[in-house]
Amino acid sequence: MFARPDARHSQIAYVTSDLDQAMALWRDAFDVPAFFVFANDAPGMECSHPCRLRIALANVGGTEIELIEPLDGNAMYSESLPADGSFAMQFHHVCIRVEGLLADFDAHMASIDPERHPVVYRGGMGEVMRFAYTDERATLGHYVEHVWFDPGFYTQMAGAIPVYPAA
Repeated sequence: MFARPDARHSQIAYVTSDLDQAMALWRDAFDVPAFFVFANDAPGMECSHPCRLRIALANVGGTEIELIEPLDGNAMYSESLPADGSFAMQFHHVCIRVEGLLADFDAHMASIDPERHPVVYRGGMGEVMRFAYTDERATLGHYVEHVWFDPGFYTQMAGAIPVYPAA
């Protein structure tokens, strides 16, 4: 799953009970002054288990940092957070980005043995983005996200994400 010619590790993701507090922690403790913040409610977004999320992204040293605040719905994002709503930030997943065509993503996903790497969540947005999560908690202790972006859409999105250190 990791050793594929068109796939590369691109992201480290954390879930949090308070996105603003998590961004402040990254700013104060890790010198990441700003994130691109958005909700997962873009037109055309479809998911196997609908949920609302606030998401923050920053590119730090060539690796994307993703902070996710679950607002409702999918327990996959909230299961490790305190039930009382107190602040927490927990490691959640790494992301493998598949480059190329949508057919390359389909081939990547078809190459994954679902018995060893069960797909627990998937979705996409029209013809510009696809994602799937495999549950690797029994072996790695976390999920692995597999994602594909249309190159033009990826360029547009990457342009909105702050990069550190700044060029």
